[in-house]
Amino acid sequence: MTGRNGLWTALRGHRAALAALALLTLLVLLVIAGPWLSPWSADFIDFDGAWGAAPSLAGGHWFGTDSLGRDLFVRTLQGGRISLLVGLAATAVSLLIGVSWGAVAGYCGGRVDALMMRTVDVLYALPFMFFMILLMVLFGRHLVLIFVAVGAVNWLDMARIVRGQTLALRQREFVAAAVASGADGGAIIREHIVPNLLGVVLVYVTLTIPQVILVESFLSFLGLGVQEPATSWGALVNDGAREMETTPWALLFPASFLALTLFCFNLLGDGLRDALDLRRP
Repeated sequence: MTGRNGLWTALRGHRAALAALALLTLLVLLVIAGPWLSPWSADFIDFDGAWGAAPSLAGGHWFGTDSLGRDLFVRTLQGGRISLLVGLAATAVSLLIGVSWGAVAGYCGGRVDALMMRTVDVLYALPFMFFMILLMVLFGRHLVLIFVAVGAVNWLDMARIVRGQTLALRQREFVAAAVASGADGGAIIREHIVPNLLGVVLVYVTLTIPQVILVESFLSFLGLGVQEPATSWGALVNDGAREMETTPWALLFPASFLALTLFCFNLLGDGLRDALDLRRP
């Protein structure tokens, strides 16, 4: 079993991952508390200032304003809240479905495993991006629907990874001992299989969150994501791309925050993976 203390000890030797974790923490704190540091609200139009104004400390618009005169600093951080919330919530949906499905399939084996994994194979063949776009068109661009739709796509990879790890774990001595003691399958999965999957699942979660954020950003870039006055990094990048010749900062700041967040999550995932590899006998 990979203990949390042991994992943290191994991770401390990966300086790049620790730096990424520290930077992610600062980004999350900035996204949460940053809008309170500005006198502007996300949907306030500054009629007294120039629309599409360049970044200025003196003018109070630290990242400048967009073409409608709204403060870009606040909107970038507000967009970060939505993007990170979608990433975390959709990953939680993916985690719940994928771990449950993969653990049951791997532990039961036989026909149950074959049926469950063939279902995964069939779902893999479906054009999920088209399916998600169709959901947005039919039911509207509600934030909860984005959570469910994106999470329902990403659980397939999680299920395959968990199923493969479960096939190996069910051959271990502690599972045989639990079977000999009379524990049923559900209890063995909950108390023995899933806890020993946490390390691998944690690594995959750090890689799933940026993937989900990218999917949401792509949907928002297409105009199928969150609706005004709410925004996300993808929606801001879409707006900035249309006006990059006149207001390049409207693209630069949200795109930089998005790229930095994705980079940090991937670097943290690499560090966790290396830490787990070092702990394996």
